[in-house]
Amino acid sequence: MADYPIIDTWCNLFTPASINKNYINNPEMAHIVKWWGMQGRMRGWTPQEFAELLDAVGVATVFVPAWQMRSWKFQAMLWDMAIEEVTEVMAADPKRYKGMFGINPHHKMEGVRALERAVKDHGFICAHLHHYGFGLRPDDKVFFPFYAKCVELDVPVMIQMGHSAEFMPSDPGRPIYLDDIALYFPDLKIVAAHTGWPWVEEMIAMAWKHPNLYISTTAHSPKYWDPSLVRFLNSRGKGKVMFGTDFPVLSHAESVAAVDQLELKQDARKALLHDTAARVFKLD
Repeated sequence: MADYPIIDTWCNLFTPASINKNYINNPEMAHIVKWWGMQGRMRGWTPQEFAELLDAVGVATVFVPAWQMRSWKFQAMLWDMAIEEVTEVMAADPKRYKGMFGINPHHKMEGVRALERAVKDHGFICAHLHHYGFGLRPDDKVFFPFYAKCVELDVPVMIQMGHSAEFMPSDPGRPIYLDDIALYFPDLKIVAAHTGWPWVEEMIAMAWKHPNLYISTTAHSPKYWDPSLVRFLNSRGKGKVMFGTDFPVLSHAESVAAVDQLELKQDARKALLHDTAARVFKLD
């Protein structure tokens, strides 16, 4: 176990009510649960029970999104999570559970104001964007007011990039679509989740080009990371890549053990598992 606390930059709400509503009783997610072998992680935990699971592998902090995900197939909300669902877990252990505010472009300026309240009144640490089901690229103008508010509040935005596991068009997840955002908002801290796969080289190019753009490894087991990503985080990209599970997609124990198999340099491992996220999200 590492002698520093591990930070998971994306861990979905794990309570029994959330697991039942968003996975078990959600037909559109059923194929993902089976496809990715997630059945064993579908039981649901209280915050106290989940903390014990995390402590066993040295994970001290997890970021929990208040999801806003739209079904592309049915043109209706697939996940529509109230921030209260996340704030309740945050209140149980504020140092361990950190909230991410879900962006819904249909909420327009009211959504921007809700983002501000989530950060100022409830301690949320960033915004979270899953744009695929809305049929929009992340550089669409409808998101710019949210990005501007993130700059004003000095909080990052977490954006899923790469293919979509859900039945939604994947092209909006091309990492190159972050280029204009990073140029237009040089003070916006952008964290691109899911490694950008299958466009990993494109994702690395964006992270290397822009000082304000980072990569999170969520939803992809370390044993399957593209070799170019491992080389990047272990060398010139040290401090540009951060760890994440997208639990229950990945288990924390298996993910941390798989990181150990990469034989990373010690400072690169520490940057991946703790330092980069702590710095970008101002946790230390």
